Amino acid sequence: MLRIIKYVEMGDRMDTLKNFRQETRSWLSENCPESMREPASEDQIVGGGSKQQYDNPDKKLWLDRMAVRGWTAPTWPKEYGGGGLTKQAFMILQDEMQLINARAPIGGMGFSMIGPTLLDFGTEEQKAEHLPKIATGELRWCQGYSEPGAGSDLASLQTKCDDEGDYFRVNGQKVWTSGAQYADWIFALVRTDPQVPKHDGISFVLIDMNQPGVTVNPIKLISGNSPFCETFFEDARCEKYNLVGQLNRGWTVGKRLLQHERSSISGLSGGGRRGRYDTLGSLPEVAKQYLGEMHGKVADVAVREAVLKNQMNNRAFGLTQRRAMQESDTGGTPTFLTSLFKYYGSENQTERLEIQLEAMGSQALGWEGDAFSDLEHKLTRTWLRSKASTIAGGSSEVQLNIIAKRVLGLPD
Repeated sequence: MLRIIKYVEMGDRMDTLKNFRQETRSWLSENCPESMREPASEDQIVGGGSKQQYDNPDKKLWLDRMAVRGWTAPTWPKEYGGGGLTKQAFMILQDEMQLINARAPIGGMGFSMIGPTLLDFGTEEQKAEHLPKIATGELRWCQGYSEPGAGSDLASLQTKCDDEGDYFRVNGQKVWTSGAQYADWIFALVRTDPQVPKHDGISFVLIDMNQPGVTVNPIKLISGNSPFCETFFEDARCEKYNLVGQLNRGWTVGKRLLQHERSSISGLSGGGRRGRYDTLGSLPEVAKQYLGEMHGKVADVAVREAVLKNQMNNRAFGLTQRRAMQESDTGGTPTFLTSLFKYYGSENQTERLEIQLEAMGSQALGWEGDAFSDLEHKLTRTWLRSKASTIAGGSSEVQLNIIAKRVLGLPD
């Protein structure tokens, strides 16, 4: 089983990659449980952490098997619990997982946000302490950015972080902290110097959630789930060795993390969300199922054209993602270009669910009851939840501004 490790170290010669693909395909076939070979609805995604409940033992089995190989974080260095895969090998792993419809064994902000950011800015001690626990699913993370008075204008945040000599004391409130009720740790932007321009007095810190000074209140959404929370800090303790980067220079770290988040949302990194909104599988087959077919095609011409356009755009987007990963030194393009991928990816996925809604009619609006199947119930919630995809990681409008200014160089 461990023979595959040698291919990580031998470079990317074609024969090496061919062997890697063959052994990866064989290993996945033997080790991926059948119940893990279908997309997970939002409430079925494994996030790990001390509060994780496994309703299906295959979830834990799949996580443990992938973690042993380092494939929960395929491109992270092996010394931090990752797989040490090159970008070419990583793409092969993605291809082979997609071939059998294998779901990601675990997801969350540990992989998509704080892990990559610690690799960029963390001390050796911070990497050694946190990254292996993320890779094995031992700890779960959440994000403390937005506040009631600081959303799109994030630099206006007011959560105070006072120097108490041997530690920091944190007071304030964060909102829309996804998964905070399940998280063990939170990475947060805090105000450490209120006397300087707002971008200059911010620091990036790591805070243990399991302490009396941290309170979490879930926020129930129209989808029926509560992925978002309010988080309150009342004299919460943050150890000084959990400052990431320089004091009062956290804005630089925070921006880099947002690039990693957008890269993940658009599927460019190992923490990506591919398959998240594909609850009903192939869009053309869904349309045929509910609208009927004529000569092997979706019967409704208008819907057929919409499906075709969405499928073509999705395919073109996937090829562009792949080219970007191949051209990137890191395999994840954590630059301002991530805004382009995040914008297009979230808009295309939202359009996909609108087409599903049109094809299924009232059957896509079932909340409960025997008149709707389990999949139809899931789609209703998935459709409602997908509205947030154009907001998470920065709204589509924010992404368009970034693209205009930072990518195209257009004037203000």
